[in-house]
Amino acid sequence: TAEKLLEGKDGAVVALDPNNGDVLVMASAPGFDQNDFIGGISSKKWKALISDPGKPMINKAIQAEYPPASTYKIITAFAALEEKYIDVNTTAYCPGFLKYGNRIYRCWNKHGHGELSVIDAIAQSCDVFFYQAGDKVGVDTLAQYAMGSGLGKKTGIILENERKGLIPTSAWKKKRFKESWQGGETLSIAIGQGYNLVTPLQMAVLIAAVGNGGTLYRPRIVKTIKDSHGNIIKKIEPEIKGGLPASKETLAIVRKGLLKVVQGERGTARRIRLKNIEIAGKTGTAQVFSIKKTEKKEKKDLKYFLKDHAWFICYAPARNPVIAIAVIIEHGEHGSSTAAPIAGALIEQYIKN
Repeated sequence: TAEKLLEGKDGAVVALDPNNGDVLVMASAPGFDQNDFIGGISSKKWKALISDPGKPMINKAIQAEYPPASTYKIITAFAALEEKYIDVNTTAYCPGFLKYGNRIYRCWNKHGHGELSVIDAIAQSCDVFFYQAGDKVGVDTLAQYAMGSGLGKKTGIILENERKGLIPTSAWKKKRFKESWQGGETLSIAIGQGYNLVTPLQMAVLIAAVGNGGTLYRPRIVKTIKDSHGNIIKKIEPEIKGGLPASKETLAIVRKGLLKVVQGERGTARRIRLKNIEIAGKTGTAQVFSIKKTEKKEKKDLKYFLKDHAWFICYAPARNPVIAIAVIIEHGEHGSSTAAPIAGALIEQYIKN
């Protein structure tokens, strides 16, 4: 089960049926023992629960907000392709960094990726490609595509206290900080850092829509309502909330990139490849705080709570998906090493059964 896979970790897992929005799995960790509440909880236990830095009392799948990190490159790709700033053959050269104004913006691969098209930039998660694409598109158009893909607003699940995350615009920054938007901030947004915040459920809905060909479903927990005799008095039908702001051509290009993330020889999640099931997905490493280049080497010794969060969002089988998953492991460092294996294990279990 997802709870077992999350044991000893902090984070959340959401799995949806991409063909109707049904919630297959929703788990949040750390959890708490519900038996503690029977007959009233002691004040000592209650204090321990509410002051636990792992936040066991919230359902992180819908109430915790995180930077989407490189999973957001799906949005940047949609925007750049749809607005015709790039096409399937456009390449960019990545030497490992981008000089922008008087600042250096680094790629996670300090040796550089060389010459890349959008499909390989998704597969290898090249920051430089997406810095350049995002710069062309601009923050407000990126926000339009993000909102159109279900980010920055509630999914509409029937659970209490769902959070909506944050998709920044230049007007939002002006209102919030009384400051103008800076070009360099767009580069951070384009790779899912900066002010961006999403919930695991939002990312599951997004990747499910990519997998099903573009339909955004409202996540469904209840299919039928019955009376006391067990007779069905109401059926809850699947509900379409909208469509992704991407043409069939754009979706096909992005899906090729997502397939190469796992199936490609240089894909960032190639280690989780399964024998008979093709997986398409995207890894992400969300910075909890930024580290100066000079401090990079001490990253291994950072206290747990300063380590990056690890994302993996995916669907499987890649051609006709029956499951879509979002996994976030807090302070798990790399999506490829901590979040992706959890998704791989769930896919294997679900499809085999």
